[in-house]
Amino acid sequence: MKSASIRTLLASLAVSVAAAPLLTSPLAAQDTNTVVEPEFEAENDPFIWLEETRSDRALAWVENENGKTVAALQTDPRFEQLKAEALAIFNAQDRIPSVSFTHYGLVNFWQDADNPKGLLRRTTLESWRTDTPEWETILDIDALAAAEGKEWVYGGMSCLPPDGTRCMVYLSDGGKDARVAREFDLETLDFLPASQNPFVLPESQGSASWVDKDTLLISRDFGEDTVTDSFYPFTTREWKRGTPIEDAKEIYRGEKSDVSAGAFLLRDNEGTIHARMASRGVSFHEREYFVERDGEWVKLDLPPKAGLSGIIDGRILFYTDVDWETQGKTFPADALVSADLAEWKADPNGADLSLVWAPGDRQTKQSVTSNKSSLYVSLLDNVRGEVLKFDFADGEWTSTPIALPENATVGVTAVSDETDQIMFISTDFLSPGTYYYAEDGVDLEVVKESPSRFDAQGMTIEQFEATSPDGTKIPYFLVKPQGMEMDGSTPVLMGGYGGFQVPRLPAYLGTTGKMWLERGNAYVLANIRGGGEFGPNWHQSAIRENKQRTWDDFIAVGRDLVERGITSPEHLGVEGGSQGGLLVGTAFTQAPDLFNAAIVQIPLFDMLRYQFIGRGASWIGEYGDPRIPEQREWIEGYSPYQKLLEEKDYPRVFFVTSTADDRTHPSHGRKAAARMAAQGDDYLYYEDMKGGHSGGVDNEQRATLRAMQIVYLLQQLADD
Repeated sequence: MKSASIRTLLASLAVSVAAAPLLTSPLAAQDTNTVVEPEFEAENDPFIWLEETRSDRALAWVENENGKTVAALQTDPRFEQLKAEALAIFNAQDRIPSVSFTHYGLVNFWQDADNPKGLLRRTTLESWRTDTPEWETILDIDALAAAEGKEWVYGGMSCLPPDGTRCMVYLSDGGKDARVAREFDLETLDFLPASQNPFVLPESQGSASWVDKDTLLISRDFGEDTVTDSFYPFTTREWKRGTPIEDAKEIYRGEKSDVSAGAFLLRDNEGTIHARMASRGVSFHEREYFVERDGEWVKLDLPPKAGLSGIIDGRILFYTDVDWETQGKTFPADALVSADLAEWKADPNGADLSLVWAPGDRQTKQSVTSNKSSLYVSLLDNVRGEVLKFDFADGEWTSTPIALPENATVGVTAVSDETDQIMFISTDFLSPGTYYYAEDGVDLEVVKESPSRFDAQGMTIEQFEATSPDGTKIPYFLVKPQGMEMDGSTPVLMGGYGGFQVPRLPAYLGTTGKMWLERGNAYVLANIRGGGEFGPNWHQSAIRENKQRTWDDFIAVGRDLVERGITSPEHLGVEGGSQGGLLVGTAFTQAPDLFNAAIVQIPLFDMLRYQFIGRGASWIGEYGDPRIPEQREWIEGYSPYQKLLEEKDYPRVFFVTSTADDRTHPSHGRKAAARMAAQGDDYLYYEDMKGGHSGGVDNEQRATLRAMQIVYLLQQLADD
């Protein structure tokens, strides 16, 4: 059980910070209210044509906008120096290579100037612990891309346990979420030749899981009536080697109205299969789980906001994001619960449940992981990290705190399924990562320390609270340069997220430290509602009809910065991507006088049509469905695209998107920029032609974009 939290997998698919089923049904399938037809919005949108991803007209518009933005930012005399600083950090050869414990070695994915698309490679623990590890290349993505004429982006690898020598390698063309998958042999270090009837999956959303060396469970687009309204698979088939994929037997089918659905295998750390299971994402945040018994799918009696967290010590684990009343007990939201595995297999809905862990005040669980013998729970306590080790013996769970640094972001970075080996990492805004290794799972030894990437001498970290309009206290972190005066003159860059129960945590600032803090500027991270910093309730209090609370919290932090003299509207800028791009969009449209810079990256923006754009329908559980009048009213109150009004003065906004983003889709940013242009507003727009929702595919691309963003911030917030 490398990572046992289904919620963590979902967060990685959120409008982000994976290869698992995604979650939400269009509410027209759940609500009998009258719906608003999409044609209404389309007919009244003069920029609807920009939703055509690669039409000649749309790409010509993109080329023209990119040219203007490059001229405005890349000709700035600071651009080349800033790009060089970013590239030096991204390509640094003394970076600590993060690794995963596997049966076939310690595995790392590495990108640098010589390997821009990356190397998948392996070494031994003994070698990794030295200053100059010796690596064996598993797969050279640059060589593969050159040979096949593709912009391959490595998307991960899943291997058949326990030996792990036969794998499915995932590759994305240009960084899209949709991927191809090919069977790879870790003994020959090559893809299987055609003579061996390899498994090959054409491009699609979805995943594949190994049953045995000749059988896969596959969830993908099989054609008509096999993907949801969110464009994710809702069927699973069992595919036998050497047979046509079209003939694979369907073993599970959800509903088209689901966000996604599919079957999977419940395995323990030794690779033993204990059950065949399935789940339906009836909304982004709600799932139904099933176990197969005697050829029938039996629904589990779990709350809709609960799920599986794996197996350890002969116990099956569950998490819940809501209070769970069952068997005369109440398990609180965010709790971890277990049952005897054998008892559960005999009676999945009757096995006795017991508490493993429950949160204290302002605590929340972040991840659940295990090595061979023990369970590890990474948690936040007032946005500070802790890790607890759990063991089940003599009928009860006992916990041991891991002696990691206090007042830092800490967590598990690698575990072994075969031994008690485990590695942890600690970091904060000003401290690069420190790696700790434990042979026995608990006795720590510092094994690696990341080099500093900027001069943090005299810089400090402080935590404050702002008061949102409804009285809720919203914490935020301030990273101050040495000698900063509280007179409102300091340029401040503020970030946040506030969605999908994803927390934003203190982490080493790296390029931002070098390119922004070293130049005498400050950084703020806001821990607003909608995120996961304080658990499920912190998230659930700011979704759907209450989503405005997220935007209120962020604006309240901005106003608090001004009131404390930390900065002033002239010097305050905000940035965010995906859900964070929506956050920034609501901030500068609702409080345009508060900000002088806004980086809106890979955003959601037109929230009255978002369910028809990209994967938008999958997020109705977070925002609501604008086709339903009552819910449209919630969304219409803040949708940034419709709030771009001629009579308002906005800061010069910088929109950043990607043509290859098949998740939020570049049209959100395109249409916003086009609307601002029509109104005579000042703005910048830049669209990468590759990179997808997760950003640049190589370090050169990442450095160029970050340098452009910092130039923009300096022009807006620091220049006279």
